[in-house]
Amino acid sequence: MNKLNRRNFLSLTAGGAAAAMLGVAGCEGEFAGGRSSPERPNIIFIMADDMGYGDLGCYGQKHIQTPNIDTLAREGTRFTDCYAGSTVCAPSRSVLMTGLHTGHTRVRGNKADVGGVGPQKRVPLEARDVTVAEVLKQVGYVTGITGKWGLGEPETTGVPNRQGFDEWFGYLNQQSAHSYYPPYLWRNEEKQLLEGNANGKRQQYTHDMFTDFALDFISRHKDDPFFLYLPYTVPHAKYEIPSAGHYADKPWSADAKVHAAMITRVDGDVGRIMALLEELEIDERTLVFFCSDNGAARRWEGVFDSSGPLRGRKRDMYEGGIRTPMIARWPGKVGAGEISDAVWYFADLLPTLAELTGAKPPSDIDGISVLPALLGKEQKTDDRFLYWEFFESNFQQALRWRSYKAVRIAPGKPLELYDLAEDIAEEHDISAEHPDVVAKFEAYLKSARTESVNWPVKGREQ
Repeated sequence: MNKLNRRNFLSLTAGGAAAAMLGVAGCEGEFAGGRSSPERPNIIFIMADDMGYGDLGCYGQKHIQTPNIDTLAREGTRFTDCYAGSTVCAPSRSVLMTGLHTGHTRVRGNKADVGGVGPQKRVPLEARDVTVAEVLKQVGYVTGITGKWGLGEPETTGVPNRQGFDEWFGYLNQQSAHSYYPPYLWRNEEKQLLEGNANGKRQQYTHDMFTDFALDFISRHKDDPFFLYLPYTVPHAKYEIPSAGHYADKPWSADAKVHAAMITRVDGDVGRIMALLEELEIDERTLVFFCSDNGAARRWEGVFDSSGPLRGRKRDMYEGGIRTPMIARWPGKVGAGEISDAVWYFADLLPTLAELTGAKPPSDIDGISVLPALLGKEQKTDDRFLYWEFFESNFQQALRWRSYKAVRIAPGKPLELYDLAEDIAEEHDISAEHPDVVAKFEAYLKSARTESVNWPVKGREQ
């Protein structure tokens, strides 16, 4: 389906299940002046970078202080079985933005095997790809992003302003984002030089600049329905921070101290954002998410145990690589102090927000609306498959169905099978005991994906 037809398909819907489910009025009809009724919520999606499942106090962390995010969990719902789009940065974000899993989404790796743009072989989103921002703009949302994008190089169809975002400030690709004191960032489609970082100076810490952008965006659009996507770069290495704070005297390595300080710093910024929402009196009509883009880059065994009880870490297809902390807060709508084991993943965000706001998503996506789970209602997703693939080390695949998790570590290898209800650490391969379940996974895999010109499977080592 071409871009024009897909955009036509994203027409406004009158009324709909979201309004009925939420029990609010004023969600029907056309929009005047690009603005909707105040009942349609503002949406803030905050995402850390390489933060592990066990790095937050509300998920069991004992050493890193995260009081504001823990408060977010107490005032909202904490999801135990939510998954990122991939085990690394760019494809995870592509899944989040497009509602397509890694077997279908445009960007399936941090760099292409074939083609791509520039020496880093980045693959940008194309004009025909439809993002969450584009869907929400159909129903009058002002859209902003600050942080790390990863889905489009300069002057390509993938830059945020060409993918539905009205305002953009940050890093276009993940390589540039490795430095917290870069010489420039992108503001919309122009370079913004950071004079405080010129000639080796380290005066402008980009994480703080992203929070300043977010606070300003919220303040300027407090009377609009807005979507703010805030993909922070902490605690991704390299480990740079103005101060390690009270962690400076801990008996840890220098990197461990900075890792902890980075997470506490983003926690403080979550607190600033929540305080501003209350000050502007838009707290109760703002839905806030907090998560990570993939698993922990380092497990920090014996220090933070960043993967918690999960096997693996970033770049693994085991739970430690793809399961993410996920918190949602919306007073009076999302249950306070609740813990949900509803199974969902990044591909579900687009259809969920579409149903919530009365927009209509593209028909050819992999995600489903998990709005019932978000609102504490029954969510029937037991019989669907969640799918991931990963190319940096051969070609790996992972799937989840009900409580079963399947992993294939290379083409031609047998599926490993785990029952996460009994074995969250994926220690016991039960494939030999459940050939019927393995056969079900194998049958699904026959049609789970389409070939990518940038990441071909053919020719990979068998």
